[in-house]
Amino acid sequence: MARIAVIGAGMGAMSAAARLAVAGHRVTVYERSETFGGSLGRHARGGFAFDTGPSLLHLPAVYRDLFVKTGKEPLERCVTLSQVDPASRHVFADGTSVSLPNASRSGVVTALDAALGDGAGARWGAFLDRAGDAWDRSRRPLLEEPLRPDWQVLARDPYPAPVRRRLLRPALRAGTVAEVGSWELADPRLAALLDGYALSYGLDPLHAPASAALLPYMEETFGSWYVSGGMRALARAVYERCLARRVEFVFGAEVARVVEKDGRAAGVELADGTVSEAAHVVLGAQPRPGLIPGQEIWRDGDVTVQPRPGGAGATGRFLVLLSLRGARPSDAVHRTLVHPADGAAERAAVFGGRLTEHPTVTVLRPDDPATRPDADHEAVTLMATVAPHGAVDWTDAALRKRYADTLIDAADAAVPGLRERVLHTEVRTPAETGAETGAAGGAVPPPALAGAGGGYLHAANSTRLPGLLLAGGWSHPGGGPAHAGMSGTLVAGLIVEGDGFRGSQ
Repeated sequence: MARIAVIGAGMGAMSAAARLAVAGHRVTVYERSETFGGSLGRHARGGFAFDTGPSLLHLPAVYRDLFVKTGKEPLERCVTLSQVDPASRHVFADGTSVSLPNASRSGVVTALDAALGDGAGARWGAFLDRAGDAWDRSRRPLLEEPLRPDWQVLARDPYPAPVRRRLLRPALRAGTVAEVGSWELADPRLAALLDGYALSYGLDPLHAPASAALLPYMEETFGSWYVSGGMRALARAVYERCLARRVEFVFGAEVARVVEKDGRAAGVELADGTVSEAAHVVLGAQPRPGLIPGQEIWRDGDVTVQPRPGGAGATGRFLVLLSLRGARPSDAVHRTLVHPADGAAERAAVFGGRLTEHPTVTVLRPDDPATRPDADHEAVTLMATVAPHGAVDWTDAALRKRYADTLIDAADAAVPGLRERVLHTEVRTPAETGAETGAAGGAVPPPALAGAGGGYLHAANSTRLPGLLLAGGWSHPGGGPAHAGMSGTLVAGLIVEGDGFRGSQ
C-alpha cells in the first residue's frame, strides 16, 4: 500500500483518487479552495440555484463505470439522471428554428428536413455517419488509452472527408470544422449548427480539425443527460464516494511545488512549508510555472505535447444567471442555442481576444424544482464562449453589464419577454473562473482531438518525472466532465498496473 498525493479536487482528480483508494492505496487530496468539484460549481441566491460550469452530462458510462468499480451503489442510486428531450433547440438568424430529439438519428433527420427543407436531414445524417467512422478509428487511442509513445498516429485526422473533385484543379477534402460546414453541409444553418458544437467546447471552427465531428456524434449517439440538482450533485456524489473509500481531503491547502528526490516525484510541499511524502503524485490541476521541478518532463521526443496555456487561443465562459418571476412553461426546451448572422465575425473576435456584439448564446432552462424557490419562478442561465481574462478585462463593471445585456437581448429569441421577468441578475466571467479554479485567465480546457498534426492533443498522463502523473481536463484526453473522468481512470491504471497499462478492454 503506497501513499499517494493528489493535487486538486476536480472530477479527474477525484475519479483517480477513488479508484486508487479501492486498489489499497492511502490517498490524500490537497485542494487550494475550500470545496471540491473543480469547474462543477454552483451559485445559489434567494432559493434560486445555477450551475456555473458544464450543465449537461455526456457519456454517462464514464461515471457509471467509476461507481461500479469503487463500491456497491451504482451511479443511479447516488444521483438522478434524466435524458433531456429535445436535446437542443436551435434558433437561426433568418428566423427558422429546429428542435432536435435526444439520441435519435432518424428523429434528427426528420426534424431537420421539416425545419430547413428536404435534403438537410440527409446531409446531416451522412455527416454523422462519417463522424461515426472517425469515432471507431480513434476512440481507443484518443479516449480510452494513455497517450501512446507513438502518439503521432493521432496527428492524422480520422474524419473521412469526401473528395471534392474540381475541373483542372487538385481535388480537395475538408480539413477543418468550417470547411466541413461549407463544403459538406452546404446550408449555412447546418454549418452554424456544427459551429455551435465546436464553440461550446472552446474550439475555433476555422482551425479545429474535422475530427471535431466526434463532438456532435457523441452527443447525438449517447445522449444529453441532466443531473437532478445540477452537475454539482454529480461532483458531490463522486466526493462522497471518495470519502467512503477513505480518501482524505485537505481543503485550503495550496501546493507550492512537487518534491523531487532521487530523480522521481516524492511528495508535495504546501504553501505554508509543510512537506508530505508520497510514492506518487497526481496533478489534477493546470500546471503552473514553478510547481514541477525540471523543464523537460513535457517533451516527448522532439515534439512538445503540452496543455494549452490560458492565454491566446484559449477561451472562457461568460454566464448570466437570471432569477425570473413567472413559472417555467411546460413546453420550454432545456437547452436552446441562438445563432448569430455572422459566425465568422464571432470566431474572429472570440479567438482574437476581443468581444463580439453578436455571440452564439446558449439558453438553459432546466425543469428542476431544486433550481427555483417555487413553481411560480424560474432559473435561467445564459452562456457564451468568450476570450479569457487578460485578453479582455472581465473585472470592468461597465463591460460586464453591457455584455450581460447583449446576451439577454439575444436570448429574447428563445424566451420572449425575458427582460421583463428578471428579478435578479448575476454575472460570472472568466475572471471568476480563474479565481475559483486557478486556471490561467479562467480558461476552460477543450477536449482532445486527433488530427492537425497533434496540435489539439493534451499532455500525456505520464510525465518524464517518474512518479508524477497528470489527471483532469488539462491532460489527456482533455476537458469536459466525461473526458476528465476518463483521465482519472487512465492515471489509476498507470499507477496500479504500471507503464504497461493500455486501458480497459
